[in-house]
Amino acid sequence: MVLLHRFTAVIPLIASLALVGCASDGGGVQSQKMAAIKARGSLICGVDGKLPGFSFVSPDGSYSGLDVDICKATAAAVLSDPAKVTYRDLSATERFAALSSGEVDLLSRNTTMTLSRDAPGGNALAFAPTTFFDGQAVMVPATSGIRSLKEVAGKPICVETGTASELNLADRMRELNATYTPLKFQSGDQTYAAYLQGRCVAVTSDRSQLAAKRTSFPDPAGHVLLPEVLSKEPLTPVTVNGDPGWADAVRWTIFGLMQAEELGITQANIDAKVAEAKANPNQADLRRFLGVEGDFGRQLGLPADFVVRAIGAVGNYGEMFERNVGPKSTLKLPRGLNNQWNKGGLMYAPPV
Repeated sequence: MVLLHRFTAVIPLIASLALVGCASDGGGVQSQKMAAIKARGSLICGVDGKLPGFSFVSPDGSYSGLDVDICKATAAAVLSDPAKVTYRDLSATERFAALSSGEVDLLSRNTTMTLSRDAPGGNALAFAPTTFFDGQAVMVPATSGIRSLKEVAGKPICVETGTASELNLADRMRELNATYTPLKFQSGDQTYAAYLQGRCVAVTSDRSQLAAKRTSFPDPAGHVLLPEVLSKEPLTPVTVNGDPGWADAVRWTIFGLMQAEELGITQANIDAKVAEAKANPNQADLRRFLGVEGDFGRQLGLPADFVVRAIGAVGNYGEMFERNVGPKSTLKLPRGLNNQWNKGGLMYAPPV
């Protein structure tokens, strides 16, 4: 749930909700998936698991990263506990089958939103708000002397199959009228291992993934990203298309994290903000956003304070970005397009 600084009207979060044949899950919202998650007592979240900054498993078995924080925030909103998440490491070729079969409830795994994946005639997925705006790039060894995409022509390029990167690479090289040899692999581990072994002169993926993988190389400084951006890559969490109640719950939990940053609400001050809202009945916007008044949470089948629970678990979007992939992380990626809309970026939460 999200609000801007001024309300002129309250827009229902769910104007019309297709019923999916299960018992009402609070507020009359019908969602088989949400009911199953509550009955199970755990959110099953599909992640990469091997991508520093986004989803990475530490030696002690704990998960961290921007994508992982989305899982934790959703679990906090639905189950009131960010620890109630069961993670499933999925490859690019496994991810959509795992989601459609019900093996996972939510896919938070560097997945690009595309028409074919969204369309009923394609993968029939339901995309949440984009959590990382990215673009595809190509990485080469610094010693190769290659400094542009044209110079890769005629050479082998490593790419993970079943990804948008595979198709984008083919499209861009076709535009350049350049031949190349795609070396396709079933997993990221295989792709980057082949690159480091010298089986290909270049490797391609999202810029953020290349930067993340590079941090684990024996000599990170020995690899450079070419300047060309091959595509737009809005990396977005995904649910199935057949349960709009569940899709809305995920969607507005993420919007809540974005709006919290705009309002200056953080993991550290969330309790103080709630106390402030309760003490001042004139702060209508703040009271509604934090669930002190109104029934926005109920309209989603969630607790009234679901946004408070999500922020308390992971902080606002800016905090998530900074510690996982931004200045306070090993990736040190610039905020860029992932800044707030009023700071030159694309992060924009609709009004409640």
